[in-house]
Amino acid sequence: MVCQKYFTLNNGAQMPAVGLGTWQSSEKDDTVYKAVKAALAAGYRHIDTAMMYGNEAEVGRGIRDGLKENGLKREDVFVTTKLAPIDARPEYVPRGFEDSFKRLDIGYIDLYLMHWPVAMNPETRQLFPLRPDGSRDVDEELKGRFEITWEAMEKLLDTGKVKSIGVANFSIPNLERLLKTAKVVPAVNQIELHPYLPQFKLVEFCKSKGIHCSAYSPLGSTQSTLFEDETLGKIAKSYNVSLAQILISWGVTRGSVLPKSVHPERIASNIETVELKDEEIQAINDISKTTTKRFIRPNWGVPVFDEDFE
Repeated sequence: MVCQKYFTLNNGAQMPAVGLGTWQSSEKDDTVYKAVKAALAAGYRHIDTAMMYGNEAEVGRGIRDGLKENGLKREDVFVTTKLAPIDARPEYVPRGFEDSFKRLDIGYIDLYLMHWPVAMNPETRQLFPLRPDGSRDVDEELKGRFEITWEAMEKLLDTGKVKSIGVANFSIPNLERLLKTAKVVPAVNQIELHPYLPQFKLVEFCKSKGIHCSAYSPLGSTQSTLFEDETLGKIAKSYNVSLAQILISWGVTRGSVLPKSVHPERIASNIETVELKDEEIQAINDISKTTTKRFIRPNWGVPVFDEDFE
């Protein structure tokens, strides 16, 4: 049965439990366009993209056509996109948002996230600007000052073009800093979450502050070793479902999840979650006692993850 569970954000907005992630989903050959349409046809009501993914235009086209083909209204679908680090300077935030808004062309954006607590040199307009020595070209003027980026994002709410704002990849230390000055508490913190990286402390901290945690790479991304895990395999076999479905079912016991696929059959099966027993949830929680792995860890040249502060 298709999961229709929703989470209520701190501003009252309703966020679907399972959404389609589109990172690494190409615009070429209508790949991401077809994936978005397949997701909407399968019952997904949340589509996640970002300026850095380079596919907002095709995601938007897929949403517009998917709405028509499935008799849906715009308000039936929750759409997330993100501010790139090269647009982190306060004066560039409105431009970055407007560019995404125009590329998507869907009337409004449900959730706009600060993609990373990092500002990169905006002058070259390269997504991952590098210095001559090969290091990340961090914006020295804004280094460690994501609070003023957030202040500029708060003003976007007055435009009526975005319903909620939030962050992504924020650690506890960075959230603590942000909350000291924020007028608007982030509605969401989108982070890497799966059994090898359950981030218990971060999830509990966010919960205590009214910040919803949304999981990207809930299947472990392209280099995932989660599909070889014996505990997950046994549970999947007991329900006669895919191991991916178990990962997603576990994920929605903690927050929303954003599995990525461009294959219609996998897209359809990923949203078919099962009701896990308490002992099964605990068994999955315990996996990280012996196996831990962060699959997504770019070197930004500044502290980002919780372990960077230890």
